[in-house]
Order: sequence, then C-alpha cells, then structure tokens
Amino acid sequence: MNLTALLSSLLLLLPTLGTLTFSLSTPVSTPSKALKPPVQGPISIDDFNTNIQTTYGRYPLTLTHGSGSYLYSKDKKYLDFVSGIATCILGHSNPALQSAVSSQMSKMHHISNLYYMEGQGRLAEWLVDNSVGEKVFFCNSGGEANEAAIKCMRKVGSKKGITDPVILTAESSFHGRTMGALSATGQPKYHEGFTYGGRMVEGFANFIFNDSKSLERAFRKYNKTPVWDKVRGRKRRVVGIMVEALQGEGGIRPGTVEFFKNARELCDGSDALLMCDEVQVGMGRSGKLWGYENLSVSPDLFTTAKALGGGVPIGAMVARGEAATALGPGEHATTYGGNPLACAAGLAVAKEIVDKDLCGNARARGEQLEAGLKAIQSKSSMIIDIRGWGLLRGVELSEECGVLAGEVVGKAMEKGLLLVPAGLRVVRFVPPLNVSEEEVSEALKLFGEAMEEAQSQKK
Repeated sequence: MNLTALLSSLLLLLPTLGTLTFSLSTPVSTPSKALKPPVQGPISIDDFNTNIQTTYGRYPLTLTHGSGSYLYSKDKKYLDFVSGIATCILGHSNPALQSAVSSQMSKMHHISNLYYMEGQGRLAEWLVDNSVGEKVFFCNSGGEANEAAIKCMRKVGSKKGITDPVILTAESSFHGRTMGALSATGQPKYHEGFTYGGRMVEGFANFIFNDSKSLERAFRKYNKTPVWDKVRGRKRRVVGIMVEALQGEGGIRPGTVEFFKNARELCDGSDALLMCDEVQVGMGRSGKLWGYENLSVSPDLFTTAKALGGGVPIGAMVARGEAATALGPGEHATTYGGNPLACAAGLAVAKEIVDKDLCGNARARGEQLEAGLKAIQSKSSMIIDIRGWGLLRGVELSEECGVLAGEVVGKAMEKGLLLVPAGLRVVRFVPPLNVSEEEVSEALKLFGEAMEEAQSQKK
C-alpha cells in the first residue's frame, strides 16, 4: 500500500473512533515546611557526623578559637604546627588580616569579574613584581589554579596545531582533587573509583621525581606522534612539564637543582612549558617567596593558593611569555576568583611578608627546627630522614619501628602539639611563618616526648 492509500484509509476510520479523551494527571506536590533557623550553640561530634559526608578522617577534637600560633578547644591549648595545612602563615586572629578583611567587608565583598577591582589589580601587581610572572589569573584554590595551568598549557599547544597534548607529571605528586588536577596527580590510590574504563582524564604521563633520566625517557616517548595517529592527521607533543618545587603530600621531598635545570632545558629545546606547583611551598614557606627560587630556574607558569590569603580562600595562576596571553575572554573563568574580600586578605598577607621579613624568619626558624629534629633523630632509631626547606619539614619514620605518622601525630596532639602526616610514614611540620624561637623550642620538646611515648609502646 502506498502512502496516499494509507492516509485515505485512516481518514475513513476517523468517524468510528469517536471523541478522543485526554486525561492530565495532577502533579504531586511536596507539602511546604516552615523553614528552620540554624541551631545555635555547640554541636556534638555525633550530630556533626549525621549531616556531614565522611570524606575526611578527623581527629576527635573540636577547636573553638585561635590566637597567634595557638588554637584552643573548650578545655585545652594547642601549639599549631599545621596552620590549616600550610595556609595560615600569619597564625590565627592576626590583627593586620582581621583589619583588612573587616574593612573590605564593610564596603563590598563580591561583585564578580564583570568589573574592574582595585584590590585584584594591586595583588596581581605584587605577584608580578615579585616573581618571574607577567600576568595573573585568580581563582579560589590550589586545585583550581592547577586546572587553569593545565588548560593554559593545552591551549598553547592547540595554537601550534597539537591535537594530542601531553603533560608530564611526577610520580608521588599531588596537584588537587578536581578531575584534571587529580589526573595529573601521580598517585594511583587517589584515582580509585573515579576512572572511566580504568582511565582518568587522558593526556598525562608520569616520570620519577628528581630523576633526569626518567624524565628524558618520558619526554622522548611522548614528544612524537605514533605512526597510526600520524596517518589520521593527529599530532602528539609534550606541551608541558608540571612539577612541584617540593613534593608535599608525596613526603616532603625538595626538588634538586640538577633535575630542574634539565627540565628547563628539555622545555626550551622543544617549545614546551615548565610549570611549578607552588600551592604548598610558595608564599615564603621555603625561606624564599617561591620554591623555584631555591632551584635556580624560571618556570613559564606557577600556581599558588593556600597561604596567598592567609586562610581566606584564594588561588592564582601566574604566567609569562606565550602562556600569559594564551587564554582569551570566555575561555576560562570563575565566579568568586579574585573578589574584593579575598584580594584584601591577599594584600594584607603580602604586606606582612615584606614588613615582618617572614621569609627571613622562615629561614631562621627552619634552621632551628631542622637542628632540633636532628637532635631527636640522634636519640631515636625510629627516624630515618629529615628533609624540607624553611618551615616545611618532614620527619620520615622507619618501617621497622612499626609506628605510622598518624600515630605520632595523635600522641603529639595529646601533649598539646598539632602536626599533620604527609603519607603513611612522614610527619609534617608547617607552623605559621611568624612563629617565634620559643614556640619552635616548645614544639621540639613536645614532639620529642611524643616520639619517646610512641616508641616505648611498640617495645
């Protein structure tokens, strides 16, 4: 039957179909409830866990306030050598930071990046004046800053006709929890449960940190296009080396001058970009403003966050050369990044770093901390290495001692000292950069006692 005949038959049937009735179901509405105001007063740990997702392993400690290098619970005082994980470099309740944030809050705290902001311009100017950078992109965190750097490196490669850009990152690195930054992170344990077909975001390959031969092998392998891709018109190249100046979560492992010099030469010889992740080590913690300054190398991009706002969320990607202008309007953005409140905090932190010579204090107190930790090591078979720069130090425990870093951190907490692990066997020290000589001495005393107690319980 042709189409015309079929339509004619259907029209003949219409009178017999009668009236068609349509029934629209009434949508089910959820009864409105009266809104409840926030409950005032203290909250128990059980109530806390009822409403908060368990994405963190928390110690059973509720802190109420802080002052300088100390934090307080309802009934105890703690010397804080965690600093919000390398974030609160001015300590707690710092007058300069309080004043800057309170003053800005009384004017305006957020207006979006649709408009020019004086504070954002001044903070960018300070970052450029005190680094190798030429332009700044502001965001909210280290993970976001690293995402921006990843996109920037890919964009630079795309402009050169590279269809398959590869970014080389180090084993044991840590670059953040967002999908791109997590894919760049060279620790498979963080990838579990987040892959697609067993793969993370593609375009990353790893090398061994501080191993020039491993880096060179990876560079040679990925800086050429496989034949089967070339015939399809694709082009694979290494567009960047993304590496921490000092590996933080990887166990407090500083880079070496030789390795970074080699990385710089590889990038220069193939038109790739060298990117330094300064999220934890930057802003004076190493004893210099930037970790790369300890390595006699100039990166094309670097990222900073954590300490940039002294605890107020802010991050930044700083770039030079072609990386500084690679991203155009609409190609990358953020709602909150670089808002007036965060930049007021950043400017207060910057002023304190300069006025109080916090880099110099980080060097002096770091040397004191290192000497004291080595004295403890000389009396303990549990410690096999002490490493780091400035006020970012790691104490590595031996496997034979049977004590994990978390256990030592727990013992120290009982004695009134807050520390943080960096992996299973490394205890991390990251106090405020304005920590005093007396406070470092107190921390060393408490840590020594915690080590002795941990060791005695294993015998």
